[in-house]
Amino acid sequence: MNDITLLTRDGVSLDVACPPGETVLAAAEAAGLFLPSMCHEGSCGLCRAEIASGDHDAGGQPGETITRDVLLCQCRPTSDMTVALPYAESAILRHRAPTREAVIERIAPAGASAVSLALRLRPDAELGQAADFVPGQYMEVAIPGTDIRRAYSLANLPNWDGRVEFLIRLVPGGAFSTWLGTEAKPGDALSLRGPLGRFVLDDTSPRPRCLVGGGCGLAPLLSMLRHLAEFQDMQETHLIFGANREAELFATDEIAALAAQLPCLTVTTAIWHPEGDWSGFTGTSAEALDSWLSNAATPPDIYVCGPPKLVEAVVTTARWHGVPEAQILAEQVQLR
Repeated sequence: MNDITLLTRDGVSLDVACPPGETVLAAAEAAGLFLPSMCHEGSCGLCRAEIASGDHDAGGQPGETITRDVLLCQCRPTSDMTVALPYAESAILRHRAPTREAVIERIAPAGASAVSLALRLRPDAELGQAADFVPGQYMEVAIPGTDIRRAYSLANLPNWDGRVEFLIRLVPGGAFSTWLGTEAKPGDALSLRGPLGRFVLDDTSPRPRCLVGGGCGLAPLLSMLRHLAEFQDMQETHLIFGANREAELFATDEIAALAAQLPCLTVTTAIWHPEGDWSGFTGTSAEALDSWLSNAATPPDIYVCGPPKLVEAVVTTARWHGVPEAQILAEQVQLR
């Protein structure tokens, strides 16, 4: 039996016993600690963490006793180990996320390459019908009749009516995209697990915020902005919404309406490859952030969601401008 110490981002230490041949993720779940994860197969990347000390076996390759990144669903300790988790203790559930049944109410285009998927949760004996989550979180959606699951951020607000809304990029050949494009229709039932995720606003921070989204990475940011508008938040907030082409933009009217409700909200729309008479910012979301940070009086809290390359570029830009790591929050969910 190996002793595993899990160190959270906010300094909490949690001890877990790991039997020989068991993964860190499975050992944590056996101890009642449900770390952020999804596929349990090493493909989604949500359980990524850093080994501070100890040896492990990952896919047959022994680990060296140095600081390194691992996927906890694949990491099998061969000694006592200390794992540095990239999130606070509050992101660790003490129970399994609930599974709910839902019915498709609407499928509508969202720009040239995405759809808006609106569902209604069915009443649950314990949970009722309410859609209870924190703006910024996501849910896993299962394709009917399969074991295929995808994670999508919620774009709407929590509500008592059981309404949930996702913005989903249509990827050619993607499992969920193919099902949405060829089979899905209103009235079809889906299975959802969640809410999940630690990508939520820090309501206690006095610093300005910058929300950066690329494509359907706008979904959790919309949920956050709707939350801020609901409470008439007066904190300085800047939204950067990026797309490859103008035709891929969506929710522009709603963003304008939110800006009208929130006097302290400013918006930059960035188009990487404009095709017409584009008068807005030309470039990527990361380049728009670079321009905005160059004029920022103080390092803001940065929230970014989108494709992995976009997230990486935004995080690199923020670091270059001296934004502390603790003020950079990134979420990556599967978009297929």
